[in-house]
Amino acid sequence: MTSEHVDPGSVRDGTSERADPASVRDGTSELIDPGLTHGETLGAPYAVTIVAHHVGSVGGMERIITELALGLRRRGHAVTVIAYACDLPADAGVAFHRVRGPSRPFVLSYPWFMLAGTLAVRRWRHGIVQATGAIVLNRVDFIEIQYCQQVGPATPSRSSLPFRLNAKVAGLLGRIAERVCFRVNRPWRFVCASEGVAEEIREYFPRLAQRVVTVQNGVDIDAFAPGSRSEDAHALRAQLQLDSERLLAIFVGSEWDRKGLAPVIQALALARDWDLLVVGNGDRERYQQLARAADVEQAVHWFGVSRDVAPLYQLADAFVFPSSYEAFPLVALEAAASGLPILATPVNGVRELVQEGENGFLISREPSVIGARLNELAADPQLRTRLGAAARRSALEYSWEKMVTRHDGLFASRATRGCR
Repeated sequence: MTSEHVDPGSVRDGTSERADPASVRDGTSELIDPGLTHGETLGAPYAVTIVAHHVGSVGGMERIITELALGLRRRGHAVTVIAYACDLPADAGVAFHRVRGPSRPFVLSYPWFMLAGTLAVRRWRHGIVQATGAIVLNRVDFIEIQYCQQVGPATPSRSSLPFRLNAKVAGLLGRIAERVCFRVNRPWRFVCASEGVAEEIREYFPRLAQRVVTVQNGVDIDAFAPGSRSEDAHALRAQLQLDSERLLAIFVGSEWDRKGLAPVIQALALARDWDLLVVGNGDRERYQQLARAADVEQAVHWFGVSRDVAPLYQLADAFVFPSSYEAFPLVALEAAASGLPILATPVNGVRELVQEGENGFLISREPSVIGARLNELAADPQLRTRLGAAARRSALEYSWEKMVTRHDGLFASRATRGCR
């Protein structure tokens, strides 16, 4: 089977154009972009198919898969993506096959993709196949685990009855799908985003324990370097009308119930030196009412979803993230790389990143606990500086290049054994 490389216009509308067969038939140098500057393949070029619901720059899981696809492509491997949507650079050289169907609500899009995606993988699979979670019924070589459905809650983005019902059914579907797909997929390895997620998979699927490996998520160390976007940050401060005399905490993420926006807002009533910047999407009206009830409405600034979050971190003095469940939150890595003290609950990934009192603090979801830590940081500028610098040093261990290298090693090992 030949691969289909995306031309400059096709990745935007989901269509694909057939590449020159000579460029992919034997893994020769035509696969390698002339501007390749990062990483070298660990062996002979191979073909890999990545299956996901969405690939792009918005959303933690979507961005992780994006970096993996682009990183493998830079190393000269033939990369195919099968997804509902794929928002990659026009010149990425990645073959994209769109699965057409409803992307929302989840209770429709999830089973639809499982059926339509299975057919798409059967038709367009090329080389090694990695599925992002329990989403297809084919035999695959790898399953990327960025969320364990047996443990992680399905939380509604709105509090209305339809959203609550959708979340409840979504949680049930996810748990059943993992039980079914993990059996029929028969992957060679489960690639987990953190040691915590790996332990969850071993606990709930003990017969698969020997196939579980950990490849931690990464971050763009250069893009999030402190001071790298100072001009943009200055312009944003003016746009948002932020008081330069006040400290600013940043919260980044959607699914606000699970990620703990409510206790952060309530904590502001106990930490009057701080404002809060909320980046992400959710039931804003409900949380604005909560801010009014806590008499902190003027201290909360709503930004919405952003494709370019780096300058937003550079506005802030601390990162606050009291989530109830994560695999390895990309936003925590971004905040650390930006040199911010981390205040986060000890969820998966955070336990590996944050050393108590060294680069941040492990907190609970209690507003009093969050408020006390914010007050501690407000009272001691040197503490903020020391924690932020240590957070930056910690983030240097989690580059995208290291993440891609780990995947590359696994994929190359599988390719030498012969993929399905």
